[in-house]
Amino acid sequence: MNDLASSPRPERQRKPDWIRVKAPTSRGYGETRQLMRDLRLNTVCEEAACPNIGECWTKKHATVMILGDVCTRACAFCNVKTGMPRAVDPLEPDHVAEAAAKMGLEHIVITSVDRDDLPDGGASQFVKVIEALRRATPKTTIEILTPDFRNKMESAVESIVAAGPDVYNHNLETVPRLYPTIRPGARYYASLRLLEHVKRLDPRIFTKSGIMLGLGEERLEVHQVMDDMRSAQIDFLTMGQYLQPTPRHASVAEFVTPKAFEAYGAIARAKGFLQVAASPLTRSSYHAGDDFREMRATREAQLAKAAQKAAAQG
Repeated sequence: MNDLASSPRPERQRKPDWIRVKAPTSRGYGETRQLMRDLRLNTVCEEAACPNIGECWTKKHATVMILGDVCTRACAFCNVKTGMPRAVDPLEPDHVAEAAAKMGLEHIVITSVDRDDLPDGGASQFVKVIEALRRATPKTTIEILTPDFRNKMESAVESIVAAGPDVYNHNLETVPRLYPTIRPGARYYASLRLLEHVKRLDPRIFTKSGIMLGLGEERLEVHQVMDDMRSAQIDFLTMGQYLQPTPRHASVAEFVTPKAFEAYGAIARAKGFLQVAASPLTRSSYHAGDDFREMRATREAQLAKAAQKAAAQG
C-alpha cells in the first residue's frame, strides 16, 4: 500500500449541493443490474462507485469492465479492488456482445482493470471484445478506455487499433506533479505517448482523455495538460470532480464550482479540442454516445468545409 493510502486522513469534506445525486431506484436501473449479474459482467459504474449510475443504468447505459474486478495497481483515487486477479474469462467477449444486443446499445464503452500480470496487459481481450461486438451488433459504435499497458504499450496498442474501435480513450487523470502520489504506478508522458501512438497508427480513430479536478492541481497546470493533449492530437477532453471513495483514498483538496468547470471548458474549446465535457459530475463514459455523435458530426463538418475551400482554390 502506498504512503498516501496509509497515512492519516483529515475529516472528509461535506459535498456541496451541485455534486449530490439521488439514490438509484428506477425499474431500468434494476433491469440493467440484473442483466450484468446474469452475464457475469463487471461494470466500472459499480466498482468505481460512479455518482451517475442511477441515471445511466435507467437509460440502459453501462460501462463494462473486462478482465475481472481486481486491479494490479493501487492508485490513490480509485475504488477498484487491488490484488492478484483471477484468470481471464474466455466467455467474456461473447457476454459483452450479448449485453450490448439485449440493451440495444448504439454506443458502448469498454474499460478494464490494469493487468500487469498478463504478457500483453490484457490487450488481446480488448481485441476479442471488439470483434465479438462487430459480429453481434455491427451498428454499435465502440469506445474503449484502456490502461497504459506498462512496458508493453506499443504492441498492445497496435493490436487494439488494428481491431478498429471508434474511440480510443486513456485517461491522464491528473497533472504531472501529482503523479507520484495519485497515480504512482504510471508515467504522465508514457500515457501521452500512448494516445499519440494511436493517432499515428490510425488518424481516423477519435482519441479521448480525461482528468479529475479537486486533487490539489493549479489552474496553470491544468492549462498545460490541455496543451500537452493537443500536442498529442487528442480530440476529446473530459473533466470532472474527484470524489473520495473511502477514507483510505486521496482526500478532496477542493470542490471545484460549476462556474470554474465552465471556464475550463471554454479554454479547452479555444485550444482546439473537437469535443469537451466539463462539469462536476462528468466522467469518462457519461453521455459518451451523445458526445461521440456530436464529435463525429463536428469532424465531418470540418472535412466538408476543408474540401469546399480546396475546391474553390483549385
